[in-house]
Amino acid sequence: MGGAELAAELKTVSADHLLEASDKGIRALAEAGVITTLLPGTAFCLHKDYARARAMIDSGCAVALASDYNPGSCFTLSTALIYGLACIYMNMTAEEALTAYTLNGAAALNMAEEIGSIEIGKRADLLILEYPSYKYIPYHTAMNGVSMVIKRGQLICRNH
Repeated sequence: MGGAELAAELKTVSADHLLEASDKGIRALAEAGVITTLLPGTAFCLHKDYARARAMIDSGCAVALASDYNPGSCFTLSTALIYGLACIYMNMTAEEALTAYTLNGAAALNMAEEIGSIEIGKRADLLILEYPSYKYIPYHTAMNGVSMVIKRGQLICRNH
């Protein structure tokens, strides 16, 4: 439909969905530095083909992940499900999905200087998982593995 090409031409910060982005559109997005925000929950709920995350990453796009929670096309808020779908159906590695949810997600909001990674000077917004590694997330699809939530350096929730 040309949405990827238009986002690249306008040099938007990010472009969402991209379920049918063409090879030309993907190359244009990478060249323009547009964050490609993919919403695998939408493809799952609508029974559509998933966005081509692997082609986007291999072309040099920074990929972010989001849920797109809404009553019309995505019926889940489960970040763990979105993570699992990205790894299982969109051929992203666990490392790529983690980066897509954190630093690239912040970049899609034009906030990568403030949030999205653990660095001096950035907000301490953290989820502590009960798993020994982030690599466990796709194997516990849609499970809540959150042990603690830290917002701006303050513990706000402890599970278990």
